Amino acid sequence: MNKLIDHTLLKADSTQAQIQKLCEEARTYDFASVCVNPTWVKYCAEALKGSDVKVCTVIGFPLGAATSAVKAFETRDALANGAEEFDMVINIGALKDHNYALVEEDIRSVVAAADHHCVKVILETCLLSKEEIVKACECCVNAKATFVKTSTGFSTAGATVENVKLMKESVHGACKVKAAGGVRCYEDLQAMVEAGADRIGTSAGVKLLQKENVNSSY
Repeated sequence: MNKLIDHTLLKADSTQAQIQKLCEEARTYDFASVCVNPTWVKYCAEALKGSDVKVCTVIGFPLGAATSAVKAFETRDALANGAEEFDMVINIGALKDHNYALVEEDIRSVVAAADHHCVKVILETCLLSKEEIVKACECCVNAKATFVKTSTGFSTAGATVENVKLMKESVHGACKVKAAGGVRCYEDLQAMVEAGADRIGTSAGVKLLQKENVNSSY
């Protein structure tokens, strides 16, 4: 299970000591990546040098309301600083307005800026209807994203088994699926994987692997 986990710390008040601990834990447990805000990318890239733990960062986070040009710039900057994976938030309002061309172009701008690296597209499923989730997944497939992802962990709710299944079905194998937010015990982790999740975003990866329950929303 360790290589399914993006070991995550995205709180605004994260300190260097906490980021250092995140990287040390990621090395120890050989997680897939650490997922951090862009300001920490260069630090993490240096801290994880020599390991196969990737540095993942977030783009247009957590609202998705930045322009495509800003998201693309943020992606290029993070890439230059050592990021290898990019978790971007879609333009949620545009999706709800049925402006699918804008949603797709927004995703494409980040995919292009990421230069063939992994792009995970955060849908923020708690704000969407089932129909909107399906349309968002279609946009991700059309824009050639690597993953569809459930949640930021900063909105009203996180991943659910039902939404992970729906996303898995909707991408028809063209994208992988990442579940984030609300995975609070090892049974939750297993349930998400069984539902179709290929990656899990959590701030409690160590406790989950040790089969301890956690209270964190992410």
